[in-house]
Amino acid sequence: MQDEVYRYNVERWEALVAADALFTRPMLDLDTGKAQAYLGLTRLGIPDDLAGRKVLCLAGGGGQQSAAFALLGADVTVFDISPGQLERDRLAAEHYGVGIRTIQGDMRDLSALDDSSFDLVWHPYSLTFVPDSRIVFREVARVVRTGGHYYLMCANPFFSGLTHDSYNGEGYTLRQPYTDEAATSYPDQDWVYGREPDGRQISEPREYRQTLGRIVNSLIGEGFTLTHLSEVRSDHPDAEPGSWAHFATVAPPWLEFVWKYGPGVSGASA
Repeated sequence: MQDEVYRYNVERWEALVAADALFTRPMLDLDTGKAQAYLGLTRLGIPDDLAGRKVLCLAGGGGQQSAAFALLGADVTVFDISPGQLERDRLAAEHYGVGIRTIQGDMRDLSALDDSSFDLVWHPYSLTFVPDSRIVFREVARVVRTGGHYYLMCANPFFSGLTHDSYNGEGYTLRQPYTDEAATSYPDQDWVYGREPDGRQISEPREYRQTLGRIVNSLIGEGFTLTHLSEVRSDHPDAEPGSWAHFATVAPPWLEFVWKYGPGVSGASA
């Protein structure tokens, strides 16, 4: 599925890897305790006995989550669109002396993966990089085992496209219609990657709003049951208005979901 969405995401993430952006840096200082704390499985209600369990890091390259899961004994596969990100996973695997399988591809097409083959699908922030989340959810439902879990972190759709730069002196103004697949873009935050004097310019993120109704109803329709929901926000009520810390305190930018898969559960449809 090498359409314009695919090409844009590959180009952007390869540029981010070259710039050593925050989300492309492998975690090379982990031990089992740090890995457990980083993943936070107990907080999320996901079984933390990972020995021998099959974990898919979906659109989650970079040598971070994959390294943590592998250190805790999981059988880890990373599926990511960026060859550079997958190289970071291989670097982390070599550093720790663990095995991590890497596959390059688009999250909308998981045909390289077998049916019912994973106990846990771990999907960090990336869902908004494609227009139609329903395609991704169908693929996840196919590859996760009955009784398995799907962790999803995504943009809070109510604030999609807003950043601290949206501050107007009184608050953060919503201007865009609340519709599925509405395209949004915004400048990368300063902490994403360093702006060096060489004039490096990386294309801004191109994202697509996924409304809460589409996310929840689509996953219920695929046979998932919601077991956990978190609103990820900062805790700096006294931060300067118009700063990132203030924005992330009053408008939680991200949501975390945990879903359990079991076709035929109450409320699920074919």
